[in-house]
Amino acid sequence: MFGGGGGMNPRKMKQMMKQMGIDVEEVDAEEVIIRTEEFDLVFDDAQVTKMDARGQETYQIVGSPEERERGAGGASAIEGGDADVESGGSDIPESDVQLVVDQTGASADDARAALEAHDGDLAAAVNDLQ
Repeated sequence: MFGGGGGMNPRKMKQMMKQMGIDVEEVDAEEVIIRTEEFDLVFDDAQVTKMDARGQETYQIVGSPEERERGAGGASAIEGGDADVESGGSDIPESDVQLVVDQTGASADDARAALEAHDGDLAAAVNDLQ
């Protein structure tokens, strides 16, 4: 992240980042799925770190992904897929809609529309609704 910081005391690094307005926190993630057009990258037991630099959130994922057929990412992807079919055929998982609702206070319909407009990009949908 910072050039030459490999030998720096982690506590001092954290203090410096805080002074620059960068907050870092660990995210207790059970599974991380990155969907591409061709396949899913599934990280089980990944270490996820969230950095907030003056309102711009960045997530770092450390782990070894397993490449799976698109849509076969695990129980959460399967459950989301079933709910999507029942809710009108949208490719947007209900969990993503709920996340946008929680972050913006928008209605579920508005959240779904923003996600669809941004091809499922959570950050773009949240920014659009704020």
